[in-house]
Amino acid sequence: MDFKTDFKPVTVQPEMIEVKSFEMIDEEIGAHPYTEEQYPVVRRVIHASADFQLGKSMLFHPDAVTAGIKAIRSGRPVVADVQMVQVGVSKQRIEKYGGSVKVYISDPDVMTEAKRLNTTRAIVSMRKAVKEAEGGIFAIGNAPTALLELIRLIKEGEAKPGLIIGLPVGFVSAPESKEELAKLDVPFITNVGRKGGSTITVAALNAISLLAEQV
Repeated sequence: MDFKTDFKPVTVQPEMIEVKSFEMIDEEIGAHPYTEEQYPVVRRVIHASADFQLGKSMLFHPDAVTAGIKAIRSGRPVVADVQMVQVGVSKQRIEKYGGSVKVYISDPDVMTEAKRLNTTRAIVSMRKAVKEAEGGIFAIGNAPTALLELIRLIKEGEAKPGLIIGLPVGFVSAPESKEELAKLDVPFITNVGRKGGSTITVAALNAISLLAEQV
């Protein structure tokens, strides 16, 4: 069966696709509350998701972008909650300043301890990470339990992150974990509601690393 269509693909050079996408986002986003330093993060989140509602739900601590840039330029580690975030991050820009991207959730000692305590590996991985990544960027896109545990550790004085990118996706505890994060006087980037995920967290982090090179 033959299908007829009037669709004609737009021919764009590969290096221009991102530029064209950003131009379209800038045209379509309309009025927004974000500052000049926050908007590049929001724009990359929209670029990664094609979701303007998600982009407009982003929340920033006033010092978030500055703190993220400082952490990267100081060579502080980036801690990801899952391998998907670790894989997606532009490591070259992190490593340029002496940093690295770490994920602890599959470490043998984390798995053993989680089994012993009958709790999630995400929770135990945060307990390990805060001991090794003071001043670093915590990028959480998958596990609300990891974000909630990090918040608990901060409140108890056991964790001092440079920046938290807390954008976990999901129905159970994800919106609540973001609400709790937004109450902290610690640099954070998060959003309102259930939407988020590893790709969105990667987009936000990559935006910060690009700004670290450009500013």
